[in-house]
Amino acid sequence: MNTLLTTLDKMQEVLSSLASLLNEEQHQLSAGQINSNLLQRITEDKSALLSTLNYLDEMRRAAEPHLQIQAPYDGQSDMSHRWQHIQQYTRRLQDSNVHNGLLLQHQMRFTQDALEVLKPHQTQAFYGPDGRGKGQSTLSRKI
Repeated sequence: MNTLLTTLDKMQEVLSSLASLLNEEQHQLSAGQINSNLLQRITEDKSALLSTLNYLDEMRRAAEPHLQIQAPYDGQSDMSHRWQHIQQYTRRLQDSNVHNGLLLQHQMRFTQDALEVLKPHQTQAFYGPDGRGKGQSTLSRKI
């Protein structure tokens, strides 16, 4: 029983860390200038937390048959309370993640639009095959 309570507590801790990370991600995606290195770190940290949460959930599922109980843990007030809290947390985190996904799509569209503006200028050749600038008069070298 104690192992399951500890697992549920650890799940809540991971969800709390994930909430902080999603808030940080939202802040980055809403900023005028995105720090791509920080956003990459956030993505990696988010992935690690989700892996940890998955592991803890597997532990929870493995412990339930031995205790002959299962979520939502009716009749077990401590576990039931923890489980309700976990479910509420996951719903809020899902909403935050959807919101961050929309912000990310907006940033991607903005970047794509900026690239489209620059695209016509990309095809112009400023240098010739000899490495010299096109359209510029060449300076004669004195030997």
